[in-house]
Amino acid sequence: MLDDSSPVPHDPAQPQATPYRWHEHRSLDTWTWACAVALAADLRRELARRPRARLLLSGGTTPAPVYRALARAPLDWARVDVALVDERWLLPNDPDANAWLVRQHLLRDNAAAARFESLTQPGRTLEEAVAFANAHARQSAVAAVLGMGEDGHTASLFPGLPALDRVLASKQPYVAIDASGAPGARQWSKRISLTPVGLAYAQARFLLIQGKAKRETFRQAVASGDIKRWPVLIGMEGDVGLDVHWCP
Repeated sequence: MLDDSSPVPHDPAQPQATPYRWHEHRSLDTWTWACAVALAADLRRELARRPRARLLLSGGTTPAPVYRALARAPLDWARVDVALVDERWLLPNDPDANAWLVRQHLLRDNAAAARFESLTQPGRTLEEAVAFANAHARQSAVAAVLGMGEDGHTASLFPGLPALDRVLASKQPYVAIDASGAPGARQWSKRISLTPVGLAYAQARFLLIQGKAKRETFRQAVASGDIKRWPVLIGMEGDVGLDVHWCP
């Protein structure tokens, strides 16, 4: 049987030569604290080496408990910059915005001292928001936390986007996204998203997923290798490995 305290490093159902490490946890609680401890360790190492550390976070309900656990870590949070992987075109105080989720679940307890970069602001146009994101994005990030939908999307990169080829080939870290027609985008078709170029600035990458359906989605994506059908595969591009943390 799998020991909660020792998540397996690789999914035995997959070939060994893969650019990711599979961490399997038997319970939500173990998954939550393992992810939080891993992120805190990366931040602690970075703060020991540099004046500041930068962290890129995704929205969604899945990572919320990890953010609440991470917020309790005894770090020098005043030297941590928190930014977003992507954002819906909503004001930061909108409950459906990723900025709102990060403020509610991470920027509390010890982490209340962190500096947060919201992609959207009142009075800021979409073009200005993308320019703001790109002005800050070329700083090295200690880690990027990614999520994945059951359709295989990550950030705001959805399969079937008409401009997905352009986005994947972009030389800018962030771009504006029109996700009209993508079911996973729901009513929020206008977005800002990190690109593979932007992700390349992260020294570590975490994919946080739960449930059998998402495990199967990830398995299909790896087996296919088609990044346009399964945009989550951007997490495995380049020289940085992807740490996938999964629980039932």
